Amino acid sequence: MSLRQFEYALAVAEEGSVTAAAELLRVAQPSVSQQIRALERELGVELFARTPTGLVPTVVGHAFLREAAVAVSAARRARATARAGADELVGELTVAVQMGFGTRQLPGALAALRRRFPRLEVTVFEEPSSAELDRLCRRGVLDLALMAACEQSPADAHHLGDEEFVVVLGAGHRQLAADRVELRELEGEPWVRFDRDSALDGVLLNVLRDNELTPTTVARVSQTATAVRWAAHGLGVTLVPASAVPHGHEHLVRPVFPVLSQPVIAVARPGAGPAETALLELLRQETWSEPASFSPVS
Repeated sequence: MSLRQFEYALAVAEEGSVTAAAELLRVAQPSVSQQIRALERELGVELFARTPTGLVPTVVGHAFLREAAVAVSAARRARATARAGADELVGELTVAVQMGFGTRQLPGALAALRRRFPRLEVTVFEEPSSAELDRLCRRGVLDLALMAACEQSPADAHHLGDEEFVVVLGAGHRQLAADRVELRELEGEPWVRFDRDSALDGVLLNVLRDNELTPTTVARVSQTATAVRWAAHGLGVTLVPASAVPHGHEHLVRPVFPVLSQPVIAVARPGAGPAETALLELLRQETWSEPASFSPVS
C-alpha cells in the first residue's frame, strides 16, 4: 500500500466516481482505476460498491477511509515540517472551529498567517457539535481546533480568553431600553434555537433551565448569523457568543444577567509543527475578553 493509493481512494469517495477523482487529482482515469483495484486486491476487501449513481464506500471501505485520511494528513504535515524554513512554510493546515466561537478573532489571525506564509494552504470548517470536535481532535485529523472549554478539555489546551454570550432582540423590543437584560425577564418569549446536537443549543438549554424558563421554540437554525438575523426581524429572541453577531446588528444586542461566558481554548495536535505554532501565537495576539476562572497552559 502507498500514500498515493490512499489519496486516490479518498478522492473517489469524495467525488463518487473514478472519472471525477481523476480530474480532481489531475491524473489519467486508468491510473486511478488500476490503483483502486490493486489496493482492494492487496487488502482482500471491496472498498467501494458500484451503484447506478456512482461509487459508494462499503462498510469496510468507510472504516478504511477514516484511517487513510489520518495517514494522508500526517504525511502532509510531515512534509510541511520538513520543508519549513526561516522564511518559507508550505503544506496544508486543517483548522476546525466550534460554531460561534472566535468569529471576530480567527479571520485576522488567518490573514496574518497567510501574509507570513503565502504558500501555506489553510482549510477551515465550522463544527456545531463539541463532541464531534473532541473526537476529531483525539483522532489526529485536525491540526488545530478552536472551541469552548468543557469538562473533557485536554490538560494541554491553550486558553485564549472568554466569549461572552449576548441576547439578540427584535427592533422595538421592550428590553432594548435596558443596558443588560435579566434572563428571567424573557419569560414567555419565543426562541430561535440551534440544531439539537449543537453545543450552542446545549448552552441555551442550560441557561434557560438555570433561570427556570421554559422555551417556546419558533425555529431551529444551523448558523449563528441566521439566528441573529431572524431574531432581528422579530421572529424570536436568541442567545449567541458576542463575536458571532454580524456587523449591522450590534444595536439589537444586549449582554445578559447573570453574566454568561465560556472560556475559549485552542487545542493543537500532539507534536504541533511550525504552522500550528504560528497560528496559535497569532490567536493569542487577537483581542479576547479577560479570563474568568480557566487556567491556560504556559
